[in-house]
Amino acid sequence: MSTTATRSSARWWTLTVVSVAAFMLMLDITVVNVALPTIRRALGTSFSDLQWALDAYALTLAVFLLTAGSLGDIWGRKRVFIAGFAAFSAASLAAGLAATSLELDVARAAQGVGGAILYAVGPALIGHEFRGRERGIAFGVFGGISGLAIAVGPLTGGFLTSSLGWRWIFLVNVPVGAIAVALTWWRMRDSRDQNARGVDWLGLVTFSVALGSLVFALIRGGGIGWTSPTILTLFAVAAVGFACFVLIERPRGHSAMLDLSMFRNVTFNGVSAIAFFGNAAVLPALFLEVSYVQNVRGFSALQTGIRFLPLTLMLFVVAAAVGSVTTRVSPRLLLGTSMLFLAVGIALFAFVGEHDAWTALIPSMLVTGVGMGMSNPVRAATAIGVAAPERAGMASGSNETFQQVGVAVGIAALGAFFESRVAGAFVTTPLGTSVGGTAARSLGKAVAAGNIGAGTSTIPARLVGGAIRAADHAFYIGLHDALLVCAGIAVVGAVFGFLAIRTQDLHSSALSAIPPEVEPDVGPATVDSQGRGTSVTGLTR
Repeated sequence: MSTTATRSSARWWTLTVVSVAAFMLMLDITVVNVALPTIRRALGTSFSDLQWALDAYALTLAVFLLTAGSLGDIWGRKRVFIAGFAAFSAASLAAGLAATSLELDVARAAQGVGGAILYAVGPALIGHEFRGRERGIAFGVFGGISGLAIAVGPLTGGFLTSSLGWRWIFLVNVPVGAIAVALTWWRMRDSRDQNARGVDWLGLVTFSVALGSLVFALIRGGGIGWTSPTILTLFAVAAVGFACFVLIERPRGHSAMLDLSMFRNVTFNGVSAIAFFGNAAVLPALFLEVSYVQNVRGFSALQTGIRFLPLTLMLFVVAAAVGSVTTRVSPRLLLGTSMLFLAVGIALFAFVGEHDAWTALIPSMLVTGVGMGMSNPVRAATAIGVAAPERAGMASGSNETFQQVGVAVGIAALGAFFESRVAGAFVTTPLGTSVGGTAARSLGKAVAAGNIGAGTSTIPARLVGGAIRAADHAFYIGLHDALLVCAGIAVVGAVFGFLAIRTQDLHSSALSAIPPEVEPDVGPATVDSQGRGTSVTGLTR
């Protein structure tokens, strides 16, 4: 086989393996939610203890993204990617075999570390292999599969839990991971920063401590109390840690874990803001929508997943279609428009009548699917496009960090707002008035958590029917208000998309159609000292 054919084959194997990795780790963000009640009964643990199965994964995933991307640039992305897949697969095996909640929580934290490596290094591997129109198509597939995993999480979790048992939501990753590691080793090419000067250990430690403190405070602030000494201390540690990180990184320049000069790039800031606000809007909205369809509309996890298929299918189709036009349409237009679609789709869900049939939700799902499908591939491609190819891991890890912090902030803030609105709405119902303020608010919080049955178990049997109706109404009121806030957050993302994304800020490698096997360090475009393209024929600036 010729060298050119071998390199071409390596490109498509890279896309396949990276997409499989993205599907696995994004699926594990949503799939566990469905199985939590079953896991709680099997392990004999409390919901509060089991909450760490979610929090530990989210925490380590967020904290290690930038670290993983930077290490991939230094040590070689193929090597680091293999280590990430191996860690994720081994942790999945440990989670599937866990006998206690503590074992499960530790395994989930290890899964998050492996997942961070995969999701930070994966886009950089794709960016190294593809250029021009093919890069757009590749990121279209990658973005579509990532979004697909989020959308089909409840469906997959419900199927595996009901048919094979909860342990298989983890164990299914093991054989897939083993095959992917083998394919990575034999089929993928390596890439790295040839000018790297070693690992920035001091920056790595300070950033990890600061971000870990921030994300933990956001995740647990609602439960512990936002003004509690623990949460306030964590916020203080995060602030001091980030300040120290900036002081450490500023003089290191190119050898820094995060090149702070990137923040002088308008598009780097814009795509970071889109990652933050877009995910702060859509992920909390999806969680609330799924909870509503299950807990208020009364569908099982499997039935809920089937009913969200319009969103799933639209997301995948649009992502594939958008990927083929990213080299011909301004990323500013695509990203700004995608955020508007998200805002409209979320708002449409908010205005579905309380007693409408579930089919009234389909327009919202279709519009939201368009927004998600349009945003994922373009954001991923733009995120690595602002940096030189050798720093793609850093750029990808940075953007994914903004994404995960956006998810944490969105779920914490919107979750607290939603709970407050549901509890407040329940208190004002006739039943809430008769029960009394404190007791009614406690019932309202149980309703917001989707635990309507536990809430109504404490009241007389003759009032249960009225309590369920009051709970459903309160949940609907809280959902309506929370989704409107989510839609507003998506509009903020749209503003950044239209005003802070500029083609002239992209590195020439993101604009050139030169195939990777003959690609020089910079493409045919004229570039300035920051590696930004200044003249590329046929592209609108």
